[in-house]
Amino acid sequence: EHHIQKLIVDKTPDQLRFPFALWTRDAVRELIGRQYKITMPIRTVGEYLKRWGFTPQKPVKRAREQNPKAVERWLKEEYPAIAAKAKKEKAEIYWGDETGIQNEANRVRGYGLKGKTPVLRVTAKRAHISMISAITNEGKVRFMVYKEAMTQQKLITFMRRLIRDAGRRIYLILDNLKPHHGKNVTKWLDKHKKEIAVFYLPPCAPEVNPDEYLNGDLKTKVHSGTLAIAESDLKHKT
Repeated sequence: EHHIQKLIVDKTPDQLRFPFALWTRDAVRELIGRQYKITMPIRTVGEYLKRWGFTPQKPVKRAREQNPKAVERWLKEEYPAIAAKAKKEKAEIYWGDETGIQNEANRVRGYGLKGKTPVLRVTAKRAHISMISAITNEGKVRFMVYKEAMTQQKLITFMRRLIRDAGRRIYLILDNLKPHHGKNVTKWLDKHKKEIAVFYLPPCAPEVNPDEYLNGDLKTKVHSGTLAIAESDLKHKT
């Protein structure tokens, strides 16, 4: 049993040449069959997994393009240097990110009698807004709602509002979205370097950014309670 448990913990199915992306009862059954020439009932496999402490979980997604060593280096070296410099300058660190919010009902769940599925009246008309936000390590949040895609000018507008009442220099940490590196943004930052400096996360590493969790909480809040129908409803619930 220990050998099977170790393989499940240390390896993914595709690493062992199984046609599965994640460990499922079917995948574990095939693993046991290969290792011990036993055909085990699927229900028994589930009982073993439960006894071993394994539970079905929604996976955390990681981009294939992500460089784990670069992420580790950023966390261990680059961010501590940013934090130390911010402390020395008495600057305030903000983590920034964009997200889109739709009037979808995919996340909505509710109770009903068995065999009588609840009916949710929705609109066929799609409504969508976008938001850029920034959060400090202490949980202070600043945000701006906008339409359509992020542009250099929209980012500049947000940063201009961010520094307006800051009272001290801002250190803004962003991902590598193309407008974040644009020439107009670079030119604007150079003119306002006494008020704000921008630093960049390693590529394809959204899990490093705490603002991602803010976005997740926001979407949960927006899709709870009454259903947002129009764009104005989305703005009101944001």
